[in-house]
Amino acid sequence: MSTYLFAYRAPRDYQPGNREEMIAWQTWFGDLGEALVDAGNPIFSRTTIGAVTSDTDLGGYSLITADNVNAATELAHGCPFMKLGGGVEIGEITPISEHRPTTTAKDRSRATGAHA
Repeated sequence: MSTYLFAYRAPRDYQPGNREEMIAWQTWFGDLGEALVDAGNPIFSRTTIGAVTSDTDLGGYSLITADNVNAATELAHGCPFMKLGGGVEIGEITPISEHRPTTTAKDRSRATGAHA
């Protein structure tokens, strides 16, 4: 089972705090059940770099578990922002230690030109 990041993209004109929308979020989080690892927090102050669509803002995040990216995508379809013109970016979180090459002191000294 993998962990996935849901990065919520809010419509540009979205104003947080609407009671009905807060209930929709709480209901959706309840529907996610044990797949919800961390409900996350909303984002109110933001900036962007690189290519980001101009009609949405980063609205918050959550961490969920799912068997694969397709299952995570299915869970994301219930996000309240989807009905408001927003979206969800979905990414599998991969611990960096799984992809970090193992190096020895000798390897590091060769890379820096030092002698072990």
